[in-house]
Amino acid sequence: MEDEPRLISYQNLLMRYVSNDPGLVAKDNDELSETLHAQGIPPDDLVAMHINALKRTTHLDPKTLRAFEFLTRMMSGYGKEYREHQALKNRQKQLDTEIDVAAEVQKALLVGCVPSCHFADIGAVSEPATKMSGDYYRIVNDRGRLAVTIADIVGKGIPAAMCMSMIKYAMDSLPENKQGAPSAILASLNRVVERNVDPSMFVTMFYSVYDPVTHIFSNASAGHEPGFYYSARKDQFIDLEARGLSLGLAAGTQYKEYSRKIEPGDMIFLLTDGVTEIRKDHEFIEREQIVEIIRRFMDLPAAQIVKCVMNELKKMQCCHLDDDCTFIALKF
Repeated sequence: MEDEPRLISYQNLLMRYVSNDPGLVAKDNDELSETLHAQGIPPDDLVAMHINALKRTTHLDPKTLRAFEFLTRMMSGYGKEYREHQALKNRQKQLDTEIDVAAEVQKALLVGCVPSCHFADIGAVSEPATKMSGDYYRIVNDRGRLAVTIADIVGKGIPAAMCMSMIKYAMDSLPENKQGAPSAILASLNRVVERNVDPSMFVTMFYSVYDPVTHIFSNASAGHEPGFYYSARKDQFIDLEARGLSLGLAAGTQYKEYSRKIEPGDMIFLLTDGVTEIRKDHEFIEREQIVEIIRRFMDLPAAQIVKCVMNELKKMQCCHLDDDCTFIALKF
């Protein structure tokens, strides 16, 4: 049954329009239209309201009435689609709200803190391409050793974010994580991922440890994007090559460990492939271009380096990221 006050409002507005009332303004139309929309009036109900308003105020001949009945029937299909569309919009709105909450929870769980230590200046920044990120980094100053992890789920969105949350808790629970070698850490995590993650997904990870007593930087990689080592003595950037299968691809995978001596003024830069897959003029940027950007800011504190480099990379894509991007700088 139609709402009588609503019908009367529509009827009055219709009669003013038919009589060419000079006092009728667009605002009247807009206000009633917004009211009907807010009340969820579908197109077929609006046509029925229009016919009822005409019946009350105007004599309609039988042919005109039948023509309106035909219009009403035709509009019923549109009305069904309208209601389905509104229901879909409501579900999408609810899903967006739930994703916003999940993104905040993920941010609280995964966003790494940067520890302070006397032997290194550290900066890190991570920006998701969507609301939820498939990137993860972890920097821990544990008993004088600096452990630095950077990882990337192959994929984006909610599945990648959920997988990365699992990786975070797996890392926290590994007993060897306290003083373990990078190769042993990756082997243990590989078992966790291989048993618990869908076969269509896998994880790349770079795990490293710096010992300020021996000045040795040790690392192992599970298919992760190579970082950069900067030698202050040679004023040269070198790729941190470390090979190994991504986590979750094969059970029992073993990882090779690499080591190098760090001298005062040296730097380490770690990144995910979202950085190297930045496009400029529709082409992926070269690693040499990333080095050129780093050189422009490398005299700044580490926290400013990562922000400035990320800003430059985002400018290349008009501030739009196609993939999650994480960038870490360590200055010794």
